[in-house]
Amino acid sequence: MKIEKTNINDCIIIKPKFYNDQRGFFMETFQKERYLHEVNINLEFVQDNFSSSTKNVLRGLHFQKEKPQGKLIYVVKGSIYDVVVDIRKDSSTYMNWIGVDLNIENGHQLWVPPGLAHGFVVREDANIIYKCTDYYNPDDEYTLMWNDPDLNINWNVDNPILSEKDAKGLKFCELT
Repeated sequence: MKIEKTNINDCIIIKPKFYNDQRGFFMETFQKERYLHEVNINLEFVQDNFSSSTKNVLRGLHFQKEKPQGKLIYVVKGSIYDVVVDIRKDSSTYMNWIGVDLNIENGHQLWVPPGLAHGFVVREDANIIYKCTDYYNPDDEYTLMWNDPDLNINWNVDNPILSEKDAKGLKFCELT
């Protein structure tokens, strides 16, 4: 496995080993001891989520305030552009964002530590799995406006398909 740091503190791109042959491929998506020692994930995963979306669907940017979730994200079909925003006021990378291409071909994973806002846009119909370090709580979930001009995120999509909730996200300046 190879580790690539990003410009957000503790947010890491993980490149697991791929074993390819004429039958297909194999990769290990998680192994507790290896991820503890090589990626420094010292949190227990308590929930796995599976998301399936069609091209141009944009989900996010979601976060929980009281019980923030760390997420280990990877794609098992298709392709997404995954975006993370640092909303931790005490972080030296506060208000920074990154965008990462995750797809079945590259097999990359993204570790999103607790306290960050997360979203993605689908480039090719996709199935996504993310392991979470805390339980989903709909009463604690918030959405950051995907097209906030203060963040200036380039999603590379002209007319994304949004849920009603995602279309009404908070501006970054409204976070308290």
